[in-house]
Amino acid sequence: MDYAKESLRLHKEWKGKIEVSSRVPVNSAADMSLAYTPGVAEACRVIQNDISASYELTRRGNLCAVITDGSAVLGLGDIGPEAGMPVMEGKCVLFKAFGGVDAFPLCISTKDPDEFVETVVRISGSFGGINLEDISAPRCFEIEEMLKKRLDIPVFHDDQHGTAIITLAGLKNALRLTGKLKEDVRIVTSGSGAAGIAIVKLLLSAGYKDIVMTDRNGIIHKDRGSLNAIKKEMSELTNPQGLTGSLKDALSGADIFIGISAPGLLNADDIRTMADSPVIFACANPEPEIFPDEAKKGGAYIVATGRSDFPNQINNVLAFPGIFRGAFDVRASEINEDMKMAAANALAGLVSDDELSPDYIIPKTFDPRVGSSVSKAVADAAVKSGVARL
Repeated sequence: MDYAKESLRLHKEWKGKIEVSSRVPVNSAADMSLAYTPGVAEACRVIQNDISASYELTRRGNLCAVITDGSAVLGLGDIGPEAGMPVMEGKCVLFKAFGGVDAFPLCISTKDPDEFVETVVRISGSFGGINLEDISAPRCFEIEEMLKKRLDIPVFHDDQHGTAIITLAGLKNALRLTGKLKEDVRIVTSGSGAAGIAIVKLLLSAGYKDIVMTDRNGIIHKDRGSLNAIKKEMSELTNPQGLTGSLKDALSGADIFIGISAPGLLNADDIRTMADSPVIFACANPEPEIFPDEAKKGGAYIVATGRSDFPNQINNVLAFPGIFRGAFDVRASEINEDMKMAAANALAGLVSDDELSPDYIIPKTFDPRVGSSVSKAVADAAVKSGVARL
């Protein structure tokens, strides 16, 4: 199937992938008086006296805003807010299908972080959570941090944290197969955008010690010039051996490669320079840094990609619907590190010892256990970490 052609045809037919539907009947004057005026005034008065009642008397507690500025849409780049709308609608569909979460797309026409944040803050009272989507780095880091400081509802940049959570889950199971310890392995990453930074930060939090980051200019290290603020920060947290040089220099002797960057960066000869039983997460889309057959030709033991036509797909839909479901179920004020770890552990735990294999280290997208397992783990972690309000 030509997915681009057929999808465009269907988008013209669908005229949008989501719609607003009523949860209450309006078949009589009495119905209208209860759902609307005059009866609705009493709900308004209650919320006026106690804003937290908005979670019980409106749909707010199950409503997530999916917000972008259109500056980093899928593999298309900066295409603008209107052009990002089909993706945001699709994201809303996935929220509902996999987490039972109502989601609404909002595409904001500004590249100014302060304007973006101010817009989100002003509308936040209508929502139980904020999912940031397809915002370019490094602005996405600044926007997320500012929103977290100003809002008392979950703020989650899925391109960062969703990708990091799935990667951590897959990596946990990859190490179960290789028998290597997280404290001993050396990880090399390619790509220092939103996802790349978040993956490294989560792996460090999870106890991985030796991570070497690379970008288009090679290995990121403390003495390298022209590093922006976030790369400078990461240079202090990674590369404990002080390696310099290119991506291929970094790969020599490494146990794990994680790519969130660009297609065709590696070949079989590069994989041959790595340690025994190398693990390859080549997640550039639609074309990975190295295709699985080429990686295995070089001796790769486990290969994951971002694609659905190969085993071990690193797919964010495994995480974000369940994460928001769990956060909403306990009315969490934020999605913290403990909740992210819980989600990753829940996902990894769904693959039993009997099922675990080089071609199955992460649950499949349509595994019916995923949403409930992730949501329960996240809700429990929210309670334990003190951010639950129910």
